[in-house]
Amino acid sequence: MSQTATVREDADTPEPDLKVSKLDRFFEITKRGSTISREIRGGIVTFVTMAYIVILNPLILGGVADVENHSLDPAQIGAATGLTAGVITILFGLVAKMPFALAAGLGINSFLAVAVVGNVTWQEAMGLVIINGVIIVLLGATGARTAIFRAIPRPLKAAITVGIGLFIAFIGFVDSGFVNRTPGGPPVQLGEGGSIASVPTLIFLFALVLIGVLVARRVPGAILIGIVVSTIVAIIAQAMLQLGSSAESPGGWHMTIPELPSAILTIPDFGLVGQFDLFGAFGRIGILSATMLVFTLVFTNFFDAMGTMTGLAKNAGLAHKDGTFPRLRSAFVVEGIGAIAGGGTSSSSATVYVDSAAGIGEGARTGLASLTVGVLFLLSMFFTPLTLTVPIEVGSAALVVVGAMMMAQIKEINFTKFSVALPAFLTIVTMPLTYSIANGIGIGFVSWALINALSGRARKVHWLLWVVAVGFALYFVRGPIEAMLAG
Repeated sequence: MSQTATVREDADTPEPDLKVSKLDRFFEITKRGSTISREIRGGIVTFVTMAYIVILNPLILGGVADVENHSLDPAQIGAATGLTAGVITILFGLVAKMPFALAAGLGINSFLAVAVVGNVTWQEAMGLVIINGVIIVLLGATGARTAIFRAIPRPLKAAITVGIGLFIAFIGFVDSGFVNRTPGGPPVQLGEGGSIASVPTLIFLFALVLIGVLVARRVPGAILIGIVVSTIVAIIAQAMLQLGSSAESPGGWHMTIPELPSAILTIPDFGLVGQFDLFGAFGRIGILSATMLVFTLVFTNFFDAMGTMTGLAKNAGLAHKDGTFPRLRSAFVVEGIGAIAGGGTSSSSATVYVDSAAGIGEGARTGLASLTVGVLFLLSMFFTPLTLTVPIEVGSAALVVVGAMMMAQIKEINFTKFSVALPAFLTIVTMPLTYSIANGIGIGFVSWALINALSGRARKVHWLLWVVAVGFALYFVRGPIEAMLAG
């Protein structure tokens, strides 16, 4: 089921006073078929489903020592993550006026931790992130990014949306423990050893059914209500059973243990802000090697965000027939600024989050929802204990529901025409199977260009699509190239 930007018959009607009218006009709330209360509610839902990044980003970045054996302080990373996400999401809401939230991208922060800081320092790595952001801003401001966006065929844009839907649903299944990786045999299995009887996974299933029923019955605030009720159930279950984390014992919570906090307020430490070395990596590992790292960052940042925005805009019913959406160039520019800000605060590149689909599923259609998310991220720096209350199992249920909503876009793909069907299929399945939106887009681009060209329809492939397809081909074989440059 896909909720589009039409006025729903509920009690959320904007008050007719002058102050609300100005807010309404600025964000085009009524024009997009929404209400102020629905936007705020959608923003709250988006924040709840992606607040885990304040916890997860310090675990990813803080657990790795760089080439000089220096590690980032997890508490400082958490503060910087909340600060960057809050400021950039507010900026995005005010400038792009779309209901998208931004925070440290999991693909990029993992790339930094695994493939970059073994060769450079953290400060130098963040300098590369800033350079990546500057390039993204220039591509957005000059219209190059928009031109590439327009060159993408409509079936591929629809496939990107469907693939993202499967991707976020798969993320929800994995994060909740509903499916798990196996050391041998199939890549994943159901639950722990084929069993889904653990309490956290049952909480996930309860939340999934509850949210699904509320959405099916068109209850206003369905996703938010489901999250709140399921969190209360999780807190009660934890109080009775005293479960630990899954790292401590099988059957435990997968990230956040749902307990009422003993303290509410914390004082954030912004010691990492400004701790970057812009060009240090070029001197340490050489111009060619550093350039290859920047190339990888740009490709991941560029297409991951572009694909996510495409899917979110279509799911919100805000995309035009060609797949573009209002204030497209502004959105691309602000997303690039997010990369610069993330490098400048050592929290990694801030990019658009696919979790924004949860707020869109709740009814968010404008930048007011983003403004709400941004304010909550800034507040989260001071209320970290409350952020930790909602277990990832509950947030995962919301992602699965929204993934199901996004599947509706599959009707736009003509699967009876194989030159369309195969690239669309590869785009859709590659995203969840490789845990990367950018990989799915790349495989789709390359296969679309090759299949159409070799079957006598080369003229139907836009020249920009050829350029990007070649770029992705180089991206996919970058391992030997990097090895050759290092040698």
